[in-house]
Amino acid sequence: MREVLNDVDGALVALEVDPTTDHDVQLAKAAGLVLVREVLQLRRSLPLDRSSALQCRTFQPGADDDEFLRVNNLAFAWHPDQSNLTSEQLTQRIQQPWFSPEGFLVHEHDQRMLAFCWTKVHRATNEDPELGEIYVIGVDPAAHGRGLGTEMVVAGLEHLSSLGITTGMLHVEAENHAALQMYDRLGFTRHSSHQWWARPEAPTGATATLPSTNP
Repeated sequence: MREVLNDVDGALVALEVDPTTDHDVQLAKAAGLVLVREVLQLRRSLPLDRSSALQCRTFQPGADDDEFLRVNNLAFAWHPDQSNLTSEQLTQRIQQPWFSPEGFLVHEHDQRMLAFCWTKVHRATNEDPELGEIYVIGVDPAAHGRGLGTEMVVAGLEHLSSLGITTGMLHVEAENHAALQMYDRLGFTRHSSHQWWARPEAPTGATATLPSTNP
């Protein structure tokens, strides 16, 4: 994917590219652009050599919507794509052909959702094998420090592996250092980079007309 924005004189003012190549970086820098956002795609082979210590159940559309939105919007208050998710947006995602409640795991305590891991399967293409994605993983900030994030990722990867998928993947903001450290411990490595570039004097919103990372 490649999106280019030029001004009236034809000069490059914004660039979005996925996957990013060295040529793209050189082009952006030559135009005086600065990197305003980077989302990394990480991958690892499956199965894992460990199991999750958490008890999880599958998401129940309708019954779990409010709790999911509560945790999601607390956990991703800072995120440009996942923040302020609405009930209508959740319904739209649940109605997508790829949605499977069996791949949407939740962990709760005293009937209150503490964490979730939503997975997604990408069918094989000419470029890639079948991929099992950790689509969204979130933890209630009130439950931070318990290792729930790691265990939910492991639970999600276990589910994907049970489907016969041998490659797990996910996307993560390049500036989310805590998440990157967790994924590094779980054996993920960098596969590609989705980058947004813009003129330094322009507001970040200058790239808002370009597609976001989430479908």
